[in-house]
Amino acid sequence: QVQLVESGGGLVQAGGSLRLSCAASGRTLSSYAMGWFRQAPGKEREFVAAISRSASSTLHADSVKGRFTISRDNAKNTVYLQMNSLRPEDTAVYYCAARQTSVTIVVFLKKGEYDYWGQGTQVTVSS
Repeated sequence: QVQLVESGGGLVQAGGSLRLSCAASGRTLSSYAMGWFRQAPGKEREFVAAISRSASSTLHADSVKGRFTISRDNAKNTVYLQMNSLRPEDTAVYYCAARQTSVTIVVFLKKGEYDYWGQGTQVTVSS
């Protein structure tokens, strides 16, 4: 079983940047495809970005494409979400998730496809 801990959230002005980190323990992260999701108050948890085990495949939601970038460092057992040009509508709790898979290039988009979740980190973007 893998444990995930997110960090890097905070309060930022519109147009600013943040980098979220998701540190894993318990298992090596290289066995897992990873994803970032977010949930705003009163809304469903939504997909933000995903990355394959090998990092050869990534996918970003249309709402963040060109502004956010998912990456991973398997040696550090950490996944990142670089968020630039932040907007007030990006305000949410951001969660990282892990899915164990034998396929190195696959990514997963649906929250039901992930096995493990972190506790989340709050991102607030002021206008």
